[in-house]
Amino acid sequence: MEFDLRSAREMLERTPATVGTLLARLPEGWTHRREGPERWSAFEVVGHLIHGERTDWIPRARLILEHGASKTFEPFDRFAMLKEKEGSLEVLLERFAALRRESLEALDGFGLTPEDLKRQGRHPELGIVTLEQLLSTWVVHDLGHVVQIARVLAKAYADEVGPWTAYLGVLRA
Repeated sequence: MEFDLRSAREMLERTPATVGTLLARLPEGWTHRREGPERWSAFEVVGHLIHGERTDWIPRARLILEHGASKTFEPFDRFAMLKEKEGSLEVLLERFAALRRESLEALDGFGLTPEDLKRQGRHPELGIVTLEQLLSTWVVHDLGHVVQIARVLAKAYADEVGPWTAYLGVLRA
């Protein structure tokens, strides 16, 4: 499917509500459990999404629009949320929703054209990337974490489903 800014924006707009619907008011036994060592809980995933809103997507888009590939993106700390303790899950969900609204307002404010989407930036590891690739990655990143949250929640009952495990691919992922 070809990139479409309007539909990408619509997907990005849905993520906070989707994550909130899955997680709001669940007991910590659901939201703080991990699939295994060095894996993230749903709580930590929300923290990671918040960190991305603050330091990744819009700041990098802005850098591409203002400087092109002449300035390299700041490296993104994928584990920053493990060092930052930001409060309850409800607080994090509200913060994520507010930051996403701000991000989408900034995105709208760019008034992007098809030519802008082809503009290039420089990733510290990947090299030259386009704004379109960055925005596409933002959508896929969100969806990947929605899947991750659903998988972590599903695995809470991995032992309880008994022989149905054979039919539940989410438990083997």
